[in-house]
Amino acid sequence: MVLESVLSAIFQIILFSVIPFIWWLFTARKEQSFLRWIGLKKLVIENKGKYFVWFLFIIVLLTLPLTIITYLYLDSSILASNRFTGLGFLGLIPAFFYAIVQTGFSEELLFRGFLLKRFMHRFGFQIGNIIQSLLFGILHGLMMFSFIPFGVVVLVVMLAVFAGYLLGWINERKSNGSILTSWCIHSISNLIASFMAMFNVL
Repeated sequence: MVLESVLSAIFQIILFSVIPFIWWLFTARKEQSFLRWIGLKKLVIENKGKYFVWFLFIIVLLTLPLTIITYLYLDSSILASNRFTGLGFLGLIPAFFYAIVQTGFSEELLFRGFLLKRFMHRFGFQIGNIIQSLLFGILHGLMMFSFIPFGVVVLVVMLAVFAGYLLGWINERKSNGSILTSWCIHSISNLIASFMAMFNVL
């Protein structure tokens, strides 16, 4: 299972980074490195106290509603974290690869690192952040469209849009454009879901 998780993580990173890398290669290669271009750079935080309050607040906002929706409306077998159900500590390493690398890093690279920054450059922060968060929400809705009732899909999309907007906001407004913040928040939220599956919390 560890090897499968590593390979899945590597495959998804490659898949999600191909278009951004090609775009950078043809448009910005001479201006800055690829990693800086997508926002994979050192955090610069002006007010650490407020930053950490927002950091924790967003984790709660992302985790609690989705946990409630999962409990009330979703069959946990359709969730990506289901692969860790009942594994306990045996699922620890695969869960870390899934949460931190496969989903956390690859999705932040694509949505907040590539799409948000390109849309921001074209339309400004507010419009750019709304567009990338809508795309983020729609993607999550499409993944569940054939498994759950339409009303629940709409609810999932709305929550994912809200999550995507907050992740973009904290990166650009509180982290000097670094995607490290949203990567950490996204990873922690996915780890919580994975740990709940591993130890049959729900």
